[in-house]
Amino acid sequence: MSSLDFSSRKGKPIVVVGSLNMDLVMRTPRVPAGGETLHGHEFSTLPGGKGANQAVACARLGARVSMIGQVGNDGFGTTLREGLIADGIDVTGVRQTTEVGTGVAMILVEDIGQNRIVLAAGANGALTPQAIDSHAGMIEGAALLVLQLEVPMPVVEHAIGMAHAAGVPVLLNPGPAAPLPENLWTKIDFLVPNESEASLLSGIEVVDVPSAFAAARVLRQRGVKYVLITLGENGVVVVSDAGENHLPANVVKAVDTTAAGDTFIGGLSAGLIEGMGLLDAVALGQRASAVCVTRRGAQPSIPYRRELKPAV
Repeated sequence: MSSLDFSSRKGKPIVVVGSLNMDLVMRTPRVPAGGETLHGHEFSTLPGGKGANQAVACARLGARVSMIGQVGNDGFGTTLREGLIADGIDVTGVRQTTEVGTGVAMILVEDIGQNRIVLAAGANGALTPQAIDSHAGMIEGAALLVLQLEVPMPVVEHAIGMAHAAGVPVLLNPGPAAPLPENLWTKIDFLVPNESEASLLSGIEVVDVPSAFAAARVLRQRGVKYVLITLGENGVVVVSDAGENHLPANVVKAVDTTAAGDTFIGGLSAGLIEGMGLLDAVALGQRASAVCVTRRGAQPSIPYRRELKPAV
């Protein structure tokens, strides 16, 4: 199975439009019941946000990256921008606003490795389509536009429309799960939901590989070229005109699944713009994600390309 032809976009950056959050992480033996107080193991403040995580993953896994987003004019915002810069990411498009604080994610991580996240959008929720217009040249000159749904839907629609008009391939990770406007489907080249996101979008409950294939077929019928549904320990299903494939997950002992999906998207995106076939790019994302879940935190857990085991 071949991917889109990225040869004409060689040397251009991946542009990520999305969220930047400061993650406030508490490790806990289990999730407390209503009204219950538990002693946690440890607390940490770590850079995160699906957009920033995916930008960092793309960069660490070999791509040139620019990001468009918004943080507050506060300590968290400054720290987040500086972190992106340290990974070689162009932050020209990341504005610091005085109108609202930086987005925050409260994350509980259980001992079994599962996480539960509550977001306060902050500056992410105040991002506007006009901010996208300010960086039109960045999007129109991208190798690939990568987006998620932690910024307002009008921003997502506007950026996708701009990229589509310029012939720039679009990858959308539709998380957190939300319905998509009907006019977006045919403008999305790569749709990469997890089980819950695919369930909401397709109307089919995704609980295993066969139901994932069924959901992917529904989503393909709406005009998306490539649908990739991530299934955690059950791997990834890929559906396109070229056929249907299931790639099993790498077997590892997970300690924290935070940013696993974002890391997968980073590897997938980096592989695509290098000219890998789609399945090889998926496998790169899986190898990176397998390393990510053996570490704690969001961005601190994202591996560099040199840390990955060679492809089998």
